[in-house]
Amino acid sequence: MLLYEILVGVAISLSVSFFLLGRRAAERPVQVEEQISRYLASDPKMAQATLGDGITQLSFVKRVILPTWQSILARLGSLTPERNVDYLTARLETAGRPYGLNVLNFLGLKLLIAPLLAVLGFVMNQALLKRGPLVGVLFVLVFGVVGFYMPDLWLSSAIAKRQRDIVRALPDALDMITICVEAGQSFDQALKRVSARWFNPLTEEFNRILAEIVLGRTRREALASASERIQLPDMSNLIMAIIQADQLGVSIGKVLRTQAEQLRILRRQRAEELAHEAAIKMLFPLVFLIFPAMLAVLLGPAVPLIFETFSRMGGG
Repeated sequence: MLLYEILVGVAISLSVSFFLLGRRAAERPVQVEEQISRYLASDPKMAQATLGDGITQLSFVKRVILPTWQSILARLGSLTPERNVDYLTARLETAGRPYGLNVLNFLGLKLLIAPLLAVLGFVMNQALLKRGPLVGVLFVLVFGVVGFYMPDLWLSSAIAKRQRDIVRALPDALDMITICVEAGQSFDQALKRVSARWFNPLTEEFNRILAEIVLGRTRREALASASERIQLPDMSNLIMAIIQADQLGVSIGKVLRTQAEQLRILRRQRAEELAHEAAIKMLFPLVFLIFPAMLAVLLGPAVPLIFETFSRMGGG
């Protein structure tokens, strides 16, 4: 009974704390930086619509619930020492700021998941295993550490997925940009046309580049910022070539066509590399999963006969 009373008390305390923090966050005026971050990072589709068609009305979830939740995570994250902030900021930008998380939100998420999993480990030990106090302390520590580093693993997975999607979408998008530029459109108009045709992480970056240009940044600064965010060699080489062509007065259409040909060659080389790796990757399931099942099916009916033969020989 003592355990349930403790859990109920903790739940009530957390509920009251979250209610007070949410009420205070709802009363706090929204800053301009938060509005820009909401349009540029949280919902790129809404950002594009806002830049093109005027102010878009936000839903109740994005107007009240999401800011309240982010405020709670930010207050939890402010309890941690201010170390590796730049590193976490760069990783969140590379991941595309999933769910509009910033550094304080992410740190608050870690501090929220860690105690929850620690309590889960304690409950599992008390309800299922019923081991001693040392095992209970070990479960609490292990589950707490796993919960603390789980958001990092999720962020790494989000970064890898986003980079793969950008690499896959880049050659086709660059071909379309090249066609638009050679047809007489400017580079910014070509980016806008590609962003209107597709929606993927690459076009999200294009929308952000266009939005930063609208907000007053130069094209060079917006492109360099995108290169730092994405952290991909293919994108960095493309942006560097565009910046140099813009500075030297070279035709951007020729530069884009050259880059598109190189990206197609790289895509074909990556496909060949993955095809060569397929045989090695199939080795583990073949040896440890498929071959044992085949042996069991082929030799299974003969096993009783073999045991019977040996038993007769031993009896004789």
